[in-house]
Order: sequence, then structure tokens, then C-alpha cells
Amino acid sequence: MKIGLFSVLYQALPLEEALDKMKDSGIEAVELGTGGYPGNHHCNADELLRSAARRNALLEAVKSRGMIVSALSVHGNPIHPDPEFAAGSHGAWRKTVRLARQLGVEVINVLSGCPGAPSGGKHPNWVTCSWPPDYAEILEWQWAKKVIPYWKKEARHARDNGVKIAIEMHPGFVVYNPETLLRLREACGEAIGCNFDPSHLFWQGIDPVQAIKDLGSAGAMFHVHAKDTYVDAANVQRNGVLDTKHYGDVINRSWTFRSLGYGQGEKVWRDMISTLRVVGYDYVLSIEHEDPLASTEEGLAKAVALLQQLIFKEKPGEMFWA
Repeated sequence: MKIGLFSVLYQALPLEEALDKMKDSGIEAVELGTGGYPGNHHCNADELLRSAARRNALLEAVKSRGMIVSALSVHGNPIHPDPEFAAGSHGAWRKTVRLARQLGVEVINVLSGCPGAPSGGKHPNWVTCSWPPDYAEILEWQWAKKVIPYWKKEARHARDNGVKIAIEMHPGFVVYNPETLLRLREACGEAIGCNFDPSHLFWQGIDPVQAIKDLGSAGAMFHVHAKDTYVDAANVQRNGVLDTKHYGDVINRSWTFRSLGYGQGEKVWRDMISTLRVVGYDYVLSIEHEDPLASTEEGLAKAVALLQQLIFKEKPGEMFWA
């Protein structure tokens, strides 16, 4: 496995300066944002699609530092009920497919998106319960009329261009857990898989090891984020896990994103990394730093240090004892 980084952490720096910092930190792979919520600070698809020289320069900047590009990430909402927002997300996605093909990058990280309701409106409607019946009706309409038709078409497009769609299971969007991820994969084909980010599973109460087994056994493990979450048991007992307070309100929130090892602890990460090996995943663990209690440099350093202890660099030896 390789230790990677989602480069938005250094979005204020030019790409080459950011890559220098990554190399000095022990990073071996870079995940580049190409639009949507993460922006495109280091990987402007419009500029790169116009210029082979710029594409070659980007690849050389990464390669010369002993790194690879693990994925392009375009986290938007192409099925947003606001047509303008949806069109912008879709356009960024399609450009990213073209760019990934030209750069030789096989994985594109996305969000599934979330539609609105049959009655219209310009805001997404994330359904979290099945009663009153209105909610079940909205959810069925979303999947049948928006989610599956869109991603079935885009899965074909991805397959035709030799790329894989790695959907991050993220609450607020229709795919937020293993069940919904596998439902979309079954409906749309094997070009659909996951960008496995355990931070969003921890606070939902989902066992990440079991999730890796289920998704890995289905062949759906395309990319992995290394991101931790601290769950505040006292606040959960008061208010449950659904929390709309600002991320900065750490003392009152039910959960908070943390640097690796400060949320679930080392044992959980050992178990996840071991299970990734069991299901055959031997690619990148891409650090996504969003810890409000740690600086950029310190949070990244602690995450890298932990992963360097835990990841396997060599292939398993022969089981002489079996």
C-alpha cells in the first residue's frame, strides 16, 4: 500500500510547492481535485484539456518526486434539483473523465448526489426515515427517476473511457452506506464502486471492518480515504448522531473529524488495514485532513507516522505453518 494525500490540504500553494511538502512528509501518492466542492486549485481540467504540455508537466512534477496520481476527485451533485448547479457538476464530471483518460488515471472519486422531490424546488431532499409515507415516496422517486437513470448512463460513459467511478459514501447524499452503494452498483454496473472513507461510517455506527468485507467481496473497493472521526458518547446520548451544529463547535457536537488515531484509535486502523489486505486492496490510503484541533502540518505528520507503522509494504510470506 501507498500513503497518499488529498491535495486540497495545500490548496493555497502552487502545485509544485504542495508536492514538495508532500514529499517531505512521506507522501507517495496525490489525489487531485478537479472541481465541485473541493475546487480545482491544483488540477484545472479546462486548462489541462487544452494543453498536452501542461498535462505532461503535471505528470512529470508528480513522477519526479517519486509519487503517483491515485485519483481525480470531482465532488459535486449532478442530480441536484437546481438545474444550473446540476449542469455545473455534470460538466465538471465529464471533463474529469476526459482528463483522467488523457493522464492515465483510472479512478475518479465522486459523490452520488441527491435530488429534490417530485413536487419540485431547488434544494436537495435527503430522506432519513420511511414514515410518514411521503418520505418513502420521495425516496422511491429519487432512485427510480433520478439516481439510477443518471448513474447508469454515466457508468457506461466511464467504462467506455477506461475509468472507474469511486463513490464516497457520504450522509446528505443518496449513497451514504454500504447498502446504498451496493444497490447503485447492482443497478448500474461494475464501473461503480466506492472511495471508502471510514470517517462517515464511524459516526453512523457502521462497523468499518464489516463494510470492507462486504464491499471488497463485491469487487467494489476502488480507493480509500484515511480519515478519522471522534464520536462523543456523552453528546450522542443527549442528541443522537445526526448533528447539524458547525464543525467548529467541538464541545457540543456528537462527532468530530480528527487526525488518524485521535478518533477510533490505532487498533481500529490496524484491523481496517489488515481487512483491506484480506479483500485484495493494495493501492492507496489517501489522507484527508479535516481536524479542527490540529494544524495542517502537525495533523498530517501524525497521520503519516501512524500509517507508516501500520501499512504492509511487502507481500505476505508463504504459510509454512499451514
